[in-house]
Amino acid sequence: MDIGLVLQTTPPAARVIDLARRAESFGFSHVWTFDSHILWEEPYVIHSKILDETRNIIVGPMVTNPATRDWTVTASTYATLNEMYGNRTVCGLGRGDSAVRVTNGRPTTLATMRESIHVIRELANGRGVEYNGSTITLPWAAKSRLEVWGAGYGPRALALIGETCDGFILQLADLSIAEWTIGAVRAAAADAGRDPDEITICVAAPAYVGPADDLAYMRDQCRWFGGMVGNHVADIVTRYGATSDVPAALTDYIAGREAYDYNQHGQAGNTHAAFVPDEIVDRFCILGPVEAQLERLHALQALGVDQFAIYLQHDGKDHTLAQYGEHVIPALRDQALAKT
Repeated sequence: MDIGLVLQTTPPAARVIDLARRAESFGFSHVWTFDSHILWEEPYVIHSKILDETRNIIVGPMVTNPATRDWTVTASTYATLNEMYGNRTVCGLGRGDSAVRVTNGRPTTLATMRESIHVIRELANGRGVEYNGSTITLPWAAKSRLEVWGAGYGPRALALIGETCDGFILQLADLSIAEWTIGAVRAAAADAGRDPDEITICVAAPAYVGPADDLAYMRDQCRWFGGMVGNHVADIVTRYGATSDVPAALTDYIAGREAYDYNQHGQAGNTHAAFVPDEIVDRFCILGPVEAQLERLHALQALGVDQFAIYLQHDGKDHTLAQYGEHVIPALRDQALAKT
């Protein structure tokens, strides 16, 4: 299992880049960033500097959307980074949340998401594509390679991801929900004539390494995540109803959800996440000592998860990063024997 890192591009950018450098030194495979251009700094500019100061890290947004930028601009950005730094990018893509809602927009439709996946991937892999009535290509991008990983929770989104995407991003670490969503993605892939095992599975959630007797504090530091996920879950309940096939483990907890302030989006201490119960924080996040981290990660691995990406939006950044680098990542790595 690979371990990635999810960062906000909060000023100063130098701090984000420093965390990315340290992540590579600890053996992390990916550095992801939020993509919400009003709330935080422009991610692709920072991605360029991260790539410049690392050797192996793969960078990408968790996640971008089809609305913020023209799809051809997005594809050109990836192809440019790939030309400069050697195909070390991945595109995480969803319908949009804070990036569109802060500007009074709405998440895009799944049909638009499907079309954008095709255009971005074809162009960023040096292929021609039909766009606005013409066949266009990036003539300088023949060597560029890009995978598109889709993020979603609802049945139709999961089907779309299984039919079209190279990877699936699930933004929570609950085992029962992971099993259901991964199964839905793989079933859709098989129905579309694809090999389900070729879809990379990434679970992303806060992880906070600390002693078991500090669990209450760690919960409060990560409660914001349940509020963020709740924005997407509310859309699902609106579309499918509270008694749909979507697991109650995902939908029931938002019954007490009220207004949400994007000024506190992704922040520890978010006052609009008070409705999130401890049980949800424990299920959605991975909190506690190294042993607790490994127990959940091994369970996710058994479900077919290829990467766990840590949301590091809490006050234990440095300690959690070091503990993963020194203890968790080595424990997950296949050990080769020098002599048998």
